[in-house]
Amino acid sequence: MLLANIIFSIEIVFVYMTIWFFIGLIMKRNDVADFAWGLGFIMIALSLYFKSGQGININLLISILVSIWGLRLSYHIYKRNINKTEDKRYLAWRNTWGRWFVLRSYFQIFILQGILMLLIISPVYFTNTLPTPVVSVFSLVGLVIWIIGFYFESVGDKQLKSFLSNPENKGKILDTGLWKYTRHPNYFGEVTQWWGIWFIALSSTLYIPFGYLSILGPLTITFLILKVSGVPMLEKSMEENPLFDSYRKTTSKFFPVWKD
Repeated sequence: MLLANIIFSIEIVFVYMTIWFFIGLIMKRNDVADFAWGLGFIMIALSLYFKSGQGININLLISILVSIWGLRLSYHIYKRNINKTEDKRYLAWRNTWGRWFVLRSYFQIFILQGILMLLIISPVYFTNTLPTPVVSVFSLVGLVIWIIGFYFESVGDKQLKSFLSNPENKGKILDTGLWKYTRHPNYFGEVTQWWGIWFIALSSTLYIPFGYLSILGPLTITFLILKVSGVPMLEKSMEENPLFDSYRKTTSKFFPVWKD
């Protein structure tokens, strides 16, 4: 059952990301992959849930939480990118990949993101292998963790959007609201939500062979955010601002730290 769920998910992601690859070619902007990211998780979670033929249980809760996270993220990215040119990261690759652009776009952007998607959502494979998912104190703890994460990500993004939309803030650094306690409240929130989902799934994965491998999900998103495409890239761009050095010395990099 577990292997069947994994194979089923791989097939879904392969078709899904291939479709978005062609959409990117038609639109001439590979940053559609960012918009497709959140929706892809929803497709996997709901497909596995309906494939299992289960009723109202912990898998439905996980699917709902994944869907809320994915819809909010995709809508946020859509609103951020609408009426703008292609994201500068993707534009740089477009200008440097030359004759290998199409092939590298497919594998290094769309297929790679699909693989990462499959790793991050791994807890969902395991919970859907049980005909009756287990509910325990881990489920409640996980839900509380997820809610905290959702608050930090959604409110952090809203505060940043409001800050950037004000012309008077040009050249300044947001250091109020949640941004007073961590330099990256939205990234902290995203990572926290996936640890919450893992905790919810933990009630079931404890009873499944190799269930411990489900921790690959939150570990993968944590690594990506802290070491690859999240915090490092944003911090590098913020270093250009002379005010950033002071902000960095007084504000926690990732985990929120209370200060008066």
